[in-house]
Amino acid sequence: MERKPVIGVIPLYDDEKESIWMLPGYFNGISAAGAIPVMLPLNAGIDELIQLDKFIDGYLFTGGHDINPDMYNEKKSDKCGIPCDARDGLERLVFDIAEKNDKPILGICRGIQIINALMGGTLYQDLPTEHKSDTEHHMTPPYDRIQHYDNVIEDTPLFELTGKEKIGVNSYHHQAVKELAESLEPMAVSEDGLIEAVYGKNRKFLWAVQWHPEFSYKTDDISLKIFKAFIAACN
Repeated sequence: MERKPVIGVIPLYDDEKESIWMLPGYFNGISAAGAIPVMLPLNAGIDELIQLDKFIDGYLFTGGHDINPDMYNEKKSDKCGIPCDARDGLERLVFDIAEKNDKPILGICRGIQIINALMGGTLYQDLPTEHKSDTEHHMTPPYDRIQHYDNVIEDTPLFELTGKEKIGVNSYHHQAVKELAESLEPMAVSEDGLIEAVYGKNRKFLWAVQWHPEFSYKTDDISLKIFKAFIAACN
């Protein structure tokens, strides 16, 4: 039987229940694209993560909590949500390991934000007050429908993948990329000017999107293509 790539998935954390959990769409999207998802332990240290990395072919950085502004050298505003320092710490370690070993990375929602912060960029801590707009970025269910449109930048991997200058996306986020890290390039920009997809220059595969393909991969061909492009890079 042909070996499938193994994808390490960043866990979600429930503050109220003090438990880790996972949205099925992350696992199911990875499985639909031909790989095996495994959830990483939230409190793993560097030695455990290095050991796990021997069996992992790529990493998915999932959605979730607001990021602690300490990550990008800013003070926390009263509009910033309560961060999960354990997640911030885990993702810093995982990102460093993946970078060192040139493992593919896909970021979704919080994923694009943490990747940008880890690489030297900054974030809007609260979009409604810091980036006022008529574009709705915090939609209501169902989440497998188009909320707004993004302009895809030509001569980028996302344009090559989709062949489209404009794509419809779902949208459910509180924070977003403000200043883009120097080693990242934009791939798509929202109607109101937010960077909503990026890739890493000179990387095997480092993509991140602000929208949620894990909710729409069954109904949206582009969402499934993003998962498949990620998994193909992990082979």
